[in-house]
Amino acid sequence: MGRILIADDHDALRRGLARALTEAGHDTEEAPNGNAAIARLHDGFFDVVLSDLKMGGSDGLEVLRTAKALHPSTAVILMTAFGSVTTAVEAMKSGAFDFVQKPFEIEEMEVKIEKALELRRMRHELDYLRHTQNDIYEFDRIIGSSGALAKVLTVVRKVAKSNTTVLIRGETGTGKELIAGAIHHNSLRASRNFVRVNCAALQENLLESELFGHERGAFTGADKQRIGRFEQADGGSLFLDEVGDMSANTQAKILRVLQEQEFERLGGTRTLKVDVRLIAATNKNLATMVSSGQFREDLYYRLNVVSIDMPPLRDRKDDIPALAEFFVRRFSAELKRKMDGIRPDALKLLLRYNWPGNIRELENSIERAVLLTESSLITLDDLRLGETITPGVDSDGPSIVRIPPAGIPLEEIERRALVEALKMSNWVQKDAAELLSISPRVINYKIKMLKIEFPKGRREVAEQV
Repeated sequence: MGRILIADDHDALRRGLARALTEAGHDTEEAPNGNAAIARLHDGFFDVVLSDLKMGGSDGLEVLRTAKALHPSTAVILMTAFGSVTTAVEAMKSGAFDFVQKPFEIEEMEVKIEKALELRRMRHELDYLRHTQNDIYEFDRIIGSSGALAKVLTVVRKVAKSNTTVLIRGETGTGKELIAGAIHHNSLRASRNFVRVNCAALQENLLESELFGHERGAFTGADKQRIGRFEQADGGSLFLDEVGDMSANTQAKILRVLQEQEFERLGGTRTLKVDVRLIAATNKNLATMVSSGQFREDLYYRLNVVSIDMPPLRDRKDDIPALAEFFVRRFSAELKRKMDGIRPDALKLLLRYNWPGNIRELENSIERAVLLTESSLITLDDLRLGETITPGVDSDGPSIVRIPPAGIPLEEIERRALVEALKMSNWVQKDAAELLSISPRVINYKIKMLKIEFPKGRREVAEQV
């Protein structure tokens, strides 16, 4: 069973689908238009998204792109009454799992959803097998040489040998699980289990059963005893991903385990003692959630003994070439494609892109490019990175400049545009000039005139180019 988002502006169809899928045991949510669907994708994770292609607000392709950027493992099935081969091909190239033309039978949709969930389960098993290879957690095998990553690894080396609880903070897709694995596999617990649980992927009652286990007969369907993740991690480490999504009841039980190192299985009376090192991760601001009453303050301080902030990929662009080449090698081997690398202009695009989905989005983009390219080198045409601004689009479309009601000096708009172009170009002036269609001499003049300050260590690089 899975968590499913249904996005369609046809109320009867959307509600009918939601009712049928709920009866089939799925956890469903509805969105009456594309904008609402995108908002829900930002709020949480879904196993499958069913989206109409043509609807109010953002269309189905925008919903698809958002889903793949935020949650690459989410399967998106597009529905439309205006289907065509061209649209289907575009949707599949953009990462859609499947494409269904209305009208359709609910049984047909249920089969497609089950296939999507099965494929996701298989990918999770493959990811698990990849992560059982402990050598990927060796410090010299973690890809990247940027200063931002170096700071993270310095902290990891210091805390790895202790039993201290660690909280890893950062956006989705920044590599929090890899860092958690590095902490465990470089610790004195390395010979014992490293157990992972995604708190956002399970409903409250299922999460508690997953964490603490249950006795036979504890609830409907509990036909045998289950050993929970805390027991499985005894003597080792337990990684709780997305702890900000836990319910208040589950938070209380986690706090007790941290304080007492003991718990009971659901439906059980026997108290079990465990020795577990807890590593937690979140993409949410737990301090803000504490202030609003959404997260327990005492649990927050228990988790936040040592905090590690994972930098987003846009802040460690020096690592993009090495990461991209690594993914090319990996996927060319898995997909049995002979690849020689990435063309310079395509690599330049990778460096300019802002990567809202971080390393996970980069990985997904390279996998798609390796699969679809007809060349031995990944080209610009093989990369589909977010939404692009096309010359000649309707002038009534969304503005790329936002002017506040109180107004703003033109000089400030120019300053912001220059800084954004410099950031996208990794602070290389000639590349930023190319983005803004001005000469290197002009951009150099404007930087001095507007007194734009470069990050430490970047000015020398910019002036040498």
